[in-house]
Amino acid sequence: MAPTRKSEGLLARVNFPLYTLQMLTSRHVLVGGGGGSAKTGVANGFEIFELSYDGTRFSAEEVIRHETGPKVVMNSACFSDKKSTFLVAGQESHCQLYRVGISVEKEVSEESMNGTSDPPNLRHRKTSKNHQNGISEVTNNVKKKLVFKFNSGDSIQSDFSEKEPCQRVVTISRCGGWMATGGTDGIVRIWSFPGLRMIRALKAHTKELDDLHFSPDSKQVASVAKDGQAIIWELKSGKQIHKLDWTHPTGIKYLFKRCRFGVVEGKGCRLFTTANPVAGGKEAQGWIHAWDDGRISKSTAVSEPTSALAVRDDGVFIAIGTMFTGSVSIYIAFSLQRVLHVEGAHSMFVTGVELLPCSSAWGAIEAAALSISVDNRVCIHSLPFRKTLPPWLVIIIILFTLLFTFVLCSFIGL
Repeated sequence: MAPTRKSEGLLARVNFPLYTLQMLTSRHVLVGGGGGSAKTGVANGFEIFELSYDGTRFSAEEVIRHETGPKVVMNSACFSDKKSTFLVAGQESHCQLYRVGISVEKEVSEESMNGTSDPPNLRHRKTSKNHQNGISEVTNNVKKKLVFKFNSGDSIQSDFSEKEPCQRVVTISRCGGWMATGGTDGIVRIWSFPGLRMIRALKAHTKELDDLHFSPDSKQVASVAKDGQAIIWELKSGKQIHKLDWTHPTGIKYLFKRCRFGVVEGKGCRLFTTANPVAGGKEAQGWIHAWDDGRISKSTAVSEPTSALAVRDDGVFIAIGTMFTGSVSIYIAFSLQRVLHVEGAHSMFVTGVELLPCSSAWGAIEAAALSISVDNRVCIHSLPFRKTLPPWLVIIIILFTLLFTFVLCSFIGL
């Protein structure tokens, strides 16, 4: 049975509702949101926090805050390579591109400034110098930390609904050459990236988009909308590859809610989706499905409708957030077995989840999920390495079983 917790670590609290969550580097998390264009005094924008782990608990330090004026940030996506880092943010009917400048700033410790020296047995923390990994380095009382600067680039209109145009979702391919947007007009638009030139418009859905995601090989894109359809498209041709179909055994009508591709070793990729009932309250169940070549390979029920979905970069774990209790759960991807459940992680519905990248920097933590909500909180939920029997004990158990079987067979004359 998966361990259940009532609450988990609060990393940070901001002064505006949160709607989008991204890992900017392996240690830096970006959150965005706001109060909208109404003059309520609630800011709009995003913040970056640097994560650290001391072997016992996670903590977060605010790095930068960027306000976006009257435009709330409802969705976002990040891309980084060895040369550049980009952020795209959905602001009403437009998609705003930011070029993120990353530099190293040196901070001299107070002890060094005061002329005091360290004890001879004190070891300074040294970590990787790879700035894209967002890791600080401490040497000779000088701490090197990353500093971020947001430079506004192109802003393109990505939704053209006649009534209330609004971009609902944006995603960037792993190769960094494609971007996909979807909004209230139901059209999936594919753009070159970072040039933001529209390649094609897929008339995919009759209602607004709920989610989009590229496959790990950047050859396919999946779309989910409020018309109940979930479709996998081929990027090169723009043709439909699979139209996903699932009917609940009892006949209750369900709509797909979220979609995420994950890596599967030796098999390429797998698509994960969540589905919620059209009608029903707190007692209604949600569902998670794993799809291979357009067919369901695994499925499991969730105690309530879901609102967020994430897959770890190595495809080993998935995480979900829920609508009514604000709970967060982590599952093993290949079996959909739940291994961690955090009941009431937030006081309201979860608006975003992200799994920390697989890294030895997290020590005894096998997986960790970040979550946000309109309750203004950024939380983290960690799964310690599950206990396994030592090899010597397994060998003893096997030998004992063989011996017992031999004695039993001799006793009954076999």
